Amino acid sequence: MNNTTLYLAPRGFEHELEKELSNIVAHKGRLFIAKGGVQKTVWAQNIWLNPVEIPISSIGDGAKQLKAMQRNWWLHSVDNHRRAKLIQAKLPHVSAKRIEYGAPKPTAPLGSWTLWEPDTIIAASRCTSPYPDGELNFVEDKETSPTRAYLKLWELFTLLERSPKKGELCLDLGSCPGGWTWVIANTGAHVFSVDKAEITPRIGAMPNVNFCTGSAFGLDPRHAGKIDWLFSDVICYPERLYTLVERWLEHGECRNFACTIKFQGETDYATLEKFKQIPNSKIIHLSCNKHEVTWVKLEEWEK
Repeated sequence: MNNTTLYLAPRGFEHELEKELSNIVAHKGRLFIAKGGVQKTVWAQNIWLNPVEIPISSIGDGAKQLKAMQRNWWLHSVDNHRRAKLIQAKLPHVSAKRIEYGAPKPTAPLGSWTLWEPDTIIAASRCTSPYPDGELNFVEDKETSPTRAYLKLWELFTLLERSPKKGELCLDLGSCPGGWTWVIANTGAHVFSVDKAEITPRIGAMPNVNFCTGSAFGLDPRHAGKIDWLFSDVICYPERLYTLVERWLEHGECRNFACTIKFQGETDYATLEKFKQIPNSKIIHLSCNKHEVTWVKLEEWEK
């Protein structure tokens, strides 16, 4: 396993990760092994760093060798499932309970491992995500938000350890029925929410929300003035979103961006590449994203 890295694809997006990676030497299910150090990827849910190959003589030996490396391990099973579960049963229990929004990131190291062959474990004591398989599963609010889209911002703010501050001015484009506006308003920021449809009344009535009926694409950045955040979860072709973002970047009066790039049919790799080239930004496939990714640009990354 010298000089290799393992990449775990999001559920259902193995093809996207395979297309993105170079120097793939093997893969099973969602797990890909590639030569070399960490590659810049959009479609990796978790990345296993400096993996090792561990020959084992028995179930007990497998557990013993993993425990000798560190305490906490998460099994991602790709083969030999029953035998792998018997090994996992001998390891300290790692809870996969749902996360309360606002809870800090885990600090205890969480390694990932798989039983690649009946007598061979592949394990990495460090991964890019501190969450099992890189997936964040929240205790959901099924009463307040009108849709489950709010989970995207919960996950994004948790990963970034950054969200709008009280008093900041945020623009939420294509906001209805209002899930993102609700999350942003709960940070204490002031939200100017724009959509052709009507916002959910209880969200529009929040004291720090101003709703305006209009087009996300018709709003002129020159008329908006300085804003702290621009949010967009609007359904549109990626190229159209890129054109919108480009206009706001040219205006230069927005400090931070968080936008969902939604693919209509096939993945638009050409437009995705354009977003990748925007300085001081990154693209993330959130675990609650479907055939879409989240583009983020923060002012603090420029410093």
